[in-house]
Amino acid sequence: MPPRNAGSGRAVTDLPYSQLAAAWLVCSLGFTALWWHQRRTANANAVDVGWAIAIGTLAAMYALLGTASVPMRALVGVLPALWAMRLARHIHQRSGHAVEDSRYRYLRAHWSERTQAKFFVFYQFQSLAAVLFSLPFFALANQPGSLQPGQWLPAMAVWVIAVTGETIADRQLAAWRGQPAKAGLTCRAGLWRYSRHPNYFFEWLHWCSYVPLGLGTAAWWVPLATQALMLLTLLHGTGIPHAERQAVLKRGDDYRHYQATTNAFFPWFPSSRPR
Repeated sequence: MPPRNAGSGRAVTDLPYSQLAAAWLVCSLGFTALWWHQRRTANANAVDVGWAIAIGTLAAMYALLGTASVPMRALVGVLPALWAMRLARHIHQRSGHAVEDSRYRYLRAHWSERTQAKFFVFYQFQSLAAVLFSLPFFALANQPGSLQPGQWLPAMAVWVIAVTGETIADRQLAAWRGQPAKAGLTCRAGLWRYSRHPNYFFEWLHWCSYVPLGLGTAAWWVPLATQALMLLTLLHGTGIPHAERQAVLKRGDDYRHYQATTNAFFPWFPSSRPR
């Protein structure tokens, strides 16, 4: 149910959708450039970096063009941009100079005919996905009314927990992989003891941080729907299913035992015996 004062916000049908047209144009041009880079290098890894940068860039654009109060637009512009900078830097450090990710190698082999045309469509789809996931920032940046403590305090608290948790999880995994003695073994250090994918969990939690900002506005459901879409993507789309398949191929029975004793997503204490 929407909050009682949801009617005080700007109706979603009245939002300046010309901003979304500009957002799509910016993303389309950016991902076209990334497609050209992929064509030259035969490596599509940079598309993941580009996706994070696109989200942060669109949030900043909405904050500049929006009609909401300055405090609301400041949060809408700064929080996603900081998240995007951290994630883009991490992805670039992990895979920027590495062999092409297995997802894209599979596509390259599967699209044996007209490969580059199909990659171009794939990149344009990524630009549309970036616009889709930027919708909470678009809606919030154009909502009237003053920003209340009941909105920004929980939003900031969840954002800090989420980005801190994701950073810790990424660093713990990188430290594990940096030890030659751990080669072929599954990381169970730190947060990875309680979840097989704590980085994905905190990534989803990050999207939850924008839900409180929508309280009391007509756009309350937009960030709520976006975090649900991100959850579905991570659980059943390009997140956990692919990561699990690759982990089983690389680490075999060691990872199967990890699957049998540790939650896939939501952190919890591991089981003392395989499920």
